Amino acid sequence: MLTVHARRTRPRHHIERHLSHRAGWLRAAVLGANDGLLSTAGLLVGVAASGAGRPVVAASGVAALVAGAASMAVGELSSVASQRDAEEADLAREREELVETPRAEQRELAGIYERRGLTPHLADQVAEQLTAHDALEAHARDELGLDPDDLARPGQAAVTSAFSFSLGALVPLLVALLVGSGARVAAVVAVTLVGLGTLGATGARLGGAPPLRPTLRVVAGGAAAMAVTALIGSLFDVAVS
Repeated sequence: MLTVHARRTRPRHHIERHLSHRAGWLRAAVLGANDGLLSTAGLLVGVAASGAGRPVVAASGVAALVAGAASMAVGELSSVASQRDAEEADLAREREELVETPRAEQRELAGIYERRGLTPHLADQVAEQLTAHDALEAHARDELGLDPDDLARPGQAAVTSAFSFSLGALVPLLVALLVGSGARVAAVVAVTLVGLGTLGATGARLGGAPPLRPTLRVVAGGAAAMAVTALIGSLFDVAVS
């Protein structure tokens, strides 16, 4: 007589992957690389289409890389620093209110939980316990949508943007320097479109979004931008060797 023993399976622990914590550095890195790749490629295509020789193309590309990286760094530093200032100002204001009107702040916190679906009694209990544990953290998270230990980082954003811009800009610059003048424009355009598609798909996947639409969007935009710069460059007859 055969006895069949049912296999007992243990429930697997469900692991959720949340990607929102990557938003800051991912945005800076992807935007920086995209800007470096496309802006430098567009400039090089325009210069090369004008008939300029390798030295002019090289000088233009290096200038675009350095100026663009500096611009990205300063822009990110200013933008994210302003965001950091606003976050710190909100936290400072909340600290003052917690000292001056603690009961009103606790009632405000309870009101937030009520609007999220808790009963008034349970909302009061939750607000009281969270206030006793860390009032500022509770208000920062649930009222302001902030984490006091993870505010915006302007220095990190600036360095990330400058570095990623430089890496992106190096791709079309190296291609323009290594390929002969006859195929230079086509080679830069082809490599740039591949790079833009790769960046678009990578950024979408890391952000948890389907990759097709972002990839097509960035490739189409890049192709249009380079077509315009090539047309403008062809209107000039530089012919500098």
